[in-house]
Amino acid sequence: MYVRIRDLRQKRNYSQGKIAHYLSCSQSSYSRIESGARELPVDILIKLAELYNVNVDYILGLTEFPYSLKNKSETENLE
Repeated sequence: MYVRIRDLRQKRNYSQGKIAHYLSCSQSSYSRIESGARELPVDILIKLAELYNVNVDYILGLTEFPYSLKNKSETENLE
């Protein structure tokens, strides 16, 4: 999971400081999250998923697909 968070950040050429600012935390605090020295809080997990436009399951390593695969009938039921 932590490698995936780092890879998503590096792929977009974002610094840890920039992500920390977005998350309203210190760079050192974010660095500890990214290295696995600190647990990933749920609120930060959600913010990262929104920032990178990926689903939470992808960040958690539960799927290899970064984007939701919703079929048309699922989205129609929401309307």
